[in-house]
Amino acid sequence: MFKFRTEGYNGYSLQWSPFFENKLAVAGSANYGLVGNGRLFILGVGVGPNGVAVERVFDTQDGLFDVAWSEANENQLVTASGDGSLKLWDTTLADFPIQNWHEHQREVFSVDWNLISKDMFVTGSWDHTIKIWRPEMPRSLQTWTEHTHCVYSTAWSPYNPSMFASASGDQTVKIWDIKSPRSMQTIHAHTNEILSVDWNKYQDNTIVTGSVDHTIKVWDLRRPDREVICLPGHEYAVRRVKCSPHKGNIIASASYDMSVRVWDMAAPVPMVELHDAHTEFVLGVDFNLYVEGQIATCAWDENVHIMTLPSLLRR
Repeated sequence: MFKFRTEGYNGYSLQWSPFFENKLAVAGSANYGLVGNGRLFILGVGVGPNGVAVERVFDTQDGLFDVAWSEANENQLVTASGDGSLKLWDTTLADFPIQNWHEHQREVFSVDWNLISKDMFVTGSWDHTIKIWRPEMPRSLQTWTEHTHCVYSTAWSPYNPSMFASASGDQTVKIWDIKSPRSMQTIHAHTNEILSVDWNKYQDNTIVTGSVDHTIKVWDLRRPDREVICLPGHEYAVRRVKCSPHKGNIIASASYDMSVRVWDMAAPVPMVELHDAHTEFVLGVDFNLYVEGQIATCAWDENVHIMTLPSLLRR
């Protein structure tokens, strides 16, 4: 396992590059995101004497809560900030963002880049709104205001370029089409706030949700009255869920119980891996698209862990 310390910054989110197998972006906040600045780390994995090398660092005036690589430009990525702003960075340029937007009225907690169209991204904010953006445009393209609580998570469909999902503190997940002013579908998915949603990469009607109620649920959008499977096991809120890009039955989850767990929906005992080396809330987890079995995690303990899990290679 490789380790990297985000010295002075509590990890909130990370994402592997969609272009390079060894490049990882990590978004962090000083003082647990409550007050103070943020820092974006661009890391090279498998480089240098410790296995992780810093390629670039960008500092921001407010904490960073999420990060998403561009699907169109290998050097660009966007960050979501606690002051309601979004910033587009270019890793070939020093210091300053190449674009800055500030329409959200509160913390932006989620940003996700469109996997198919590749020319737009979606954000979710504590101001209850969802917005669509294009990197070259000075303002958002569209805003939705249906949720009645913080929007914690947004995720594009890997099948339909105009469809995405959102998860909210109002205990619902909504499915949207950017061609429509209203949501297409609403699922009352949990009995508490929903902090994360992701789309299965192999089943176009399947989404996964993680909640403050400690559970992960798998949903078939064609039969939304009841979850396909409920995965209990975390002891506190589930902060993030990620579906594997390699196998349709594998999910990773990060939790406030300081653990990362890997689940196999097809296994008799679904929890197949427990990573409990972090000593604070774990907020970020992502699969490496190019290296099967490799995941990265970040936590409030100022540590990034990068590991290859044997259980993922056997399944």
